[in-house]
Amino acid sequence: MAKPVASAHEVPTEFGPARLHVSDPGKAPVGRIALGHGFGGGVNAPDLVAVFGAATAAGWQVVLIEQPYRVAGKKAGPRTPALDAGWLAAMAGLDALAKDGSIRRLVRGRPLVTGGRSAGARTACRTADQLGVTGICCLAFPLHPPGRPESSRAEELLAPAAPALVVQGETDPFGRPGEFHALPLPARVELVAVPGDHGLSRPVTTVRAVAEQVTGWLERLRQK
Repeated sequence: MAKPVASAHEVPTEFGPARLHVSDPGKAPVGRIALGHGFGGGVNAPDLVAVFGAATAAGWQVVLIEQPYRVAGKKAGPRTPALDAGWLAAMAGLDALAKDGSIRRLVRGRPLVTGGRSAGARTACRTADQLGVTGICCLAFPLHPPGRPESSRAEELLAPAAPALVVQGETDPFGRPGEFHALPLPARVELVAVPGDHGLSRPVTTVRAVAEQVTGWLERLRQK
């Protein structure tokens, strides 16, 4: 598969610029999916890169969003309120880029999906209702810190109104699939288990499986 055409744009936030990597599906997008990175990682994570390529090939405009602290070269992010504020500002900047013609517009009525991996998935869940998204894509959702199941973040996943996909590694120390099944998951939350741990990058077939699961879910979401 050819590498998708992409452009990088910096947009202002109160914490410094955020950077948006925007794919071009080559025609009017069937929808838009914006994904954030993990707390200590970046947008070059294998699962994000795989979804970027596969969803673009399926006609979606894919946006990988670098939080301001990553753009500034910091490895660790700020506390939750700043992460959420940076994300919301980046999403507002994305809308501005579409309005001024820097990127393709999203036709009214087409789905808007947000999500990300690990901490990026948490941020997307916390801000989903405010943004009025069509769906939430969670890669390696960190249900709890490793070895501390009592410190659950389940409420963040369960609170939003939009449908959600959770792709979770079978041996993820931040929450194995069985721990999610033990929750009162609503019908709108679809859980998919794949081989591997929190990185969703080993074995090699896991990365492909993640991309396939996400694009399949996006198509189902689009058809609703």
